[in-house]
Amino acid sequence: MQNKFYNDFDIERTEPSSRPEDFRTPFQIDRDRVIHSSEFRRLQGKTQVFLSGEYDYYRTRLTHSIEVAQVGRSIVSYLNKTQTDFFNEEYYLDSDLVEAACLAHDLGHPPFGHAGERILNILMKNYGGFEGNAQTLRLLTEIFYRVNDERRGIKPTRAFLDSILKYKIPYSNFENPENHFIYDFQKKYIPFVFNGLQIDNNLSSSLDLNDFRSIECQVMDWADDTSYAINDIADSIAGKFITIKNIEKWVTTNSEDLGLLETKALEKIVKWIRDGVFKSKLSSEIGNFIYACSIEERDTFMNKYTNRYKYELVIDHEIQRLAKLYKKIAIDIVFHSPQIFQMEYKGNYILSKLFNALKENYVDSIKPPRLLPDFTDFLLRNEPVAENRARIICDYISGMTDNYAGRTYKRLFDPDFISFSDLI
Repeated sequence: MQNKFYNDFDIERTEPSSRPEDFRTPFQIDRDRVIHSSEFRRLQGKTQVFLSGEYDYYRTRLTHSIEVAQVGRSIVSYLNKTQTDFFNEEYYLDSDLVEAACLAHDLGHPPFGHAGERILNILMKNYGGFEGNAQTLRLLTEIFYRVNDERRGIKPTRAFLDSILKYKIPYSNFENPENHFIYDFQKKYIPFVFNGLQIDNNLSSSLDLNDFRSIECQVMDWADDTSYAINDIADSIAGKFITIKNIEKWVTTNSEDLGLLETKALEKIVKWIRDGVFKSKLSSEIGNFIYACSIEERDTFMNKYTNRYKYELVIDHEIQRLAKLYKKIAIDIVFHSPQIFQMEYKGNYILSKLFNALKENYVDSIKPPRLLPDFTDFLLRNEPVAENRARIICDYISGMTDNYAGRTYKRLFDPDFISFSDLI
């Protein structure tokens, strides 16, 4: 039975595809292309919170993305089953589309976590900046596959492209933005998403337009919030970053900002740690975050073309407060710890040294030493525009795993390190 929620507008691709129809839906094809990509596999070696490989139970970007996909599918199933005023057997949210968005949402994030994203944005200041979500869009539309001597994306459907487009404002619209932008050359995808329509006057500000998202993008974003708000706490407790002692100290310092809801939540976490059941109890919290979801209908200028903007995801206010609490605990106790700052300092140093060395060799002028693998070196030597060469270097560095960035640094700068195994 055809799902009437989606139409030909939703499944149109950024470029015509010569691939014949097969047994999969267009959204299943989008999802499968993500799963089978090298970019997706490399997420297993990229930091989520703690350095990849430091302990075997820490989440990586890959395990995080898989967990987000599971939560996203569960939210869709819950909404389709419970929001019967809107959805039925012939008209429902597509779980494959949401899963594809969730699996893809962190593809563009560089090594060393958000610290890596921040330092690359600083290094790319004169070349259009760097942003993890914008890089995801670049991977999907321009980089995923090699064809002869060129790169190209997966020709995503409009609905899939829109589902990962959390931000829609170009870098140059801001003054030295830290995040939440797309690259200037990606502006062409906004008319594609909105079918060339004049954007509603109510969305005239940058922040309003960035918050104007399809229902699938909203679900992906809440699934992401759910996963890292809860699972970062679980990993931090397991790694002894969060203990009963420093929770109690944090409560004392922040007591004036805590309501009854937050106080009881922290008391529960302390009890779970003391009883040794924090992993199972925190996992069960995910269900509460899913049950907190509901749908409201809204009137937008896109409704005459698609149902994807017709609905708004509503989250129970108390659950939003819990998510905010969990994130703040992680930031104050974990992300501001000396261990994390040391890791970020090292990551910043490695990425800065790599970028500047490659910039000197390929951007400022193109020199004879071939420092990069054949294909990337070929792209750089055949690109006449310096800004585009800087972007290619940024693509290469942001695609590295933590370990590969470290090995490349050692090959270039450590006189006692010799390894040729992965320079191919």
